[in-house]
Amino acid sequence: MAALSIHERKRLRQIGHVLNPVVMIGGQGLTDAVIEETLRALNDHELIKVKIAGEDREARTATIEAIVEATGAEAVQKIGKIVLLYKKAAKQNQHLSNLVRHAHLAN
Repeated sequence: MAALSIHERKRLRQIGHVLNPVVMIGGQGLTDAVIEETLRALNDHELIKVKIAGEDREARTATIEAIVEATGAEAVQKIGKIVLLYKKAAKQNQHLSNLVRHAHLAN
C-alpha cells in the first residue's frame, strides 16, 4: 500500500476526530477474533479507532504494529491508548464508510 500523503493524513485525522473506538483490545491481547473483527470493521468503515488496554507503552506499540501487519491497514494517528486505522475497502459501502458519511468534515 502506498504511503498516505500529509494532506490525506490530515483529512483522515479530521474525520477520525469524531469517531468512537469500534474495536477494543483487552488483556488477552491480539487474538484471531480481534483481528477478524478489525478486518470486518475496516472493510465496512475504512477508517476506525481501536482502543488498546494496558499501561505498558511498549506493549501497546507492539500490539499496534502487529494489528497493522495482520490487517494490512495503515496507522494514521496514535494518541495514548487509541490508534486510528485506515484501509481502503475493495468495494466502498456508501452507508457504512466513515469516509463517505463524514466527507463534509474534510471540506
